[in-house]
Amino acid sequence: MFSRLSLYFFFIGLTAYCQSMPVDSLCTPETRNLYTHLQQLVQKGILFGHQDDLAYGVGWRGVAGRSDVQSVTGQYPAVMGWDLGHIETGKTENLDSVPFQKIREYIRFAYKKGCINTVSWHLNNPYNGKSSWDETPTIKYILPGGESHATFKSWLVIVADFLKSLKTENGTPIPVIFRPYHEHTGSWFWWGKKESTPEEYITLWRFTERFLQEQGVHNVLYAYSSAEFSSKEDFLERYPGDTYIDIIGFDTYHRDAPKENANFVANTRRMLTDLTEIGKIHNKVCALTETGLESLTEKNWWTAIVYPMVKDYPLSYVLVWRNANTKHHYAPYPGHANATDFQTFSKMPKVLFEKKVAQEQVYKSGTGAKRK
Repeated sequence: MFSRLSLYFFFIGLTAYCQSMPVDSLCTPETRNLYTHLQQLVQKGILFGHQDDLAYGVGWRGVAGRSDVQSVTGQYPAVMGWDLGHIETGKTENLDSVPFQKIREYIRFAYKKGCINTVSWHLNNPYNGKSSWDETPTIKYILPGGESHATFKSWLVIVADFLKSLKTENGTPIPVIFRPYHEHTGSWFWWGKKESTPEEYITLWRFTERFLQEQGVHNVLYAYSSAEFSSKEDFLERYPGDTYIDIIGFDTYHRDAPKENANFVANTRRMLTDLTEIGKIHNKVCALTETGLESLTEKNWWTAIVYPMVKDYPLSYVLVWRNANTKHHYAPYPGHANATDFQTFSKMPKVLFEKKVAQEQVYKSGTGAKRK
């Protein structure tokens, strides 16, 4: 017969066995700890995220410590999203006019708060210099042996240097979730479904990850993030493999409200069901990596649509897009008609903002350790 103590250690060991390690075997301790906590936190709730939260909002830009989300709820988002688009061209600002030096500062600010940073990369086309939204088939030109391979490698060096520069004041590397080549099941980027073969996309991803690690980048968790998809097979068609991916997710936006409210919810739930089943099979963290309703035209969008739609899924985080102006925003700002509903949403039992995630000390070792 097993004693109670031996049974306790058996279940502790089983829990540890079921949790996967980051795909980078040389990742920093803080990065490893973050991944462990991301796997555990799905039992407590879903982290709320917002793109460019600290950089600007509706009616302001570059105000230290300011955040539309914080102004409305009293808390910062648990997850903050940033983008490196245009860093590859040598510019000092990204495609949304946020200085890269400021992004470093914002990432450090979020880390100090105990929050989590995710980084996307709307890179230009290395073959012809056009934007991310260029639809020229390109990947074949930037893989080893291609005529633009040297250019592409030089861009990866720039990204590697930026990721390695993300450090605390005492030099500790700050972990981030890196989400390149996203929305690849769509066909609006040069790396999209109609612009490349599955083999080309997979080769591009694997080359990128290996190259970054060879450059000494070990503070990154890698996120594979599609656009909308029709089936599990569609989602996995360009999947680089379990040894290359830490987090899986997808982007979907609510459009044509209220006409399409029911369709948005049903379609998102279908994809969330597929995603979480894939996550269980492949032992990966799942996330809704981008979503939102532009201008928040549905007054109770957060409590009547978002929360019921996601609350029963083991998601790590849900991130809404940026707050650029009164016509293009995805989180409420002070005075917005949606603000009261958002405040209620922020207090829902399965929603985690800054204060709750800070208690978990996600960059420290230990199972669910909290601050005393």
